[in-house]
Amino acid sequence: MAQTTPNHTQTVSGWAAHDSSGKITPHVFKRRENGPDDVTIEILYCGICHTDLHHVRNDWGITMYPVVPGHEITGLVTKVGKNVTRFKRGDRVGVGCLAASCLECEFCKSSQENYCDQIQFTYNGIFWDGSITYGGYSKMLVADQRYVVRVPENLPMDAVAPMLCAGITVYSPMKDTKMLDSPGKKLGIIGLGGLGHVAVKFAKAFDLHVTIISTSPSKEKEAKERLGADHFIVSSDTKQMKAGKRSLDFLLDTVSANHSLGHYLELLKVNGTMVIVGAPEKPMELPSFPLIFGKRTVKGSMTGGMKETQEMMDVCGKKNITCDIEVVKPDQINVALDRLAKNDVRYRFVIDIAGVSQNL
Repeated sequence: MAQTTPNHTQTVSGWAAHDSSGKITPHVFKRRENGPDDVTIEILYCGICHTDLHHVRNDWGITMYPVVPGHEITGLVTKVGKNVTRFKRGDRVGVGCLAASCLECEFCKSSQENYCDQIQFTYNGIFWDGSITYGGYSKMLVADQRYVVRVPENLPMDAVAPMLCAGITVYSPMKDTKMLDSPGKKLGIIGLGGLGHVAVKFAKAFDLHVTIISTSPSKEKEAKERLGADHFIVSSDTKQMKAGKRSLDFLLDTVSANHSLGHYLELLKVNGTMVIVGAPEKPMELPSFPLIFGKRTVKGSMTGGMKETQEMMDVCGKKNITCDIEVVKPDQINVALDRLAKNDVRYRFVIDIAGVSQNL
């Protein structure tokens, strides 16, 4: 494993964390030359994901420093390799969480690359050439065309950037559990943050009945009046939770803080399904009785494959779905990360990498 190879000849300016303090500072590094299957992308915007916070602080014990975070990337194609047919110079494109996979396993061959056991991520991964991957907190990116998607012309490049992670993370399980084909069914969304608010938008676009379950009573007005949720439950209110017992067909758990699943499961109807997309640091408590007595299912889901990600992006274009964002400059990244740690954002920070700060 090496940070670079002899093919890494392009000098790039970016922003990196160098230790578990998580402090982000300007960082100059090398990227590979554009290969035959690659596209070079001038990065315009990059969203700040909760995963970035975990990585820069090494919360999961897997960070390879220096780490250049960022996997919610939008930009313009500036160069294409000789084998690239899907993109041309000037195209509006996005790159999400995936940088490489084996291309040979059953999951790669069925457009579920995100479940390949050799998957490598856009940052803090090991690319095919053995180099460490660096993400979107940088001026440019070289990406294999297989892991690049087209951004619809009608969507603003800043507000669509978080859909490359937050969007596909909630879209994929909603599609997998047939929620998107079940108008009128009742979906509960646990947590109203970066993932949760996007889930509300998808759910309402597909005519689902939406209940938000949150620890914050102050979010009820926004959930109902601005995002269009139909119902709101304060999870710490015993009476509200009891009143909601066996009322939901699906639950989507977007919370990254440590929490038990037991009392949430009671909200599901018999045969109901909970999908976990949040990633708490500690193991979750999963009592057996709510599962057994309700014949309920708990499953997980991680981002999505490339075909599904493009499908999601096209749905966003058709239904005009984007993320609610707060745009920050690169010198404000540390403040944004500290605020993210305190859940002080509505609902996603996006870095104006190119300094354009306009809808492109």
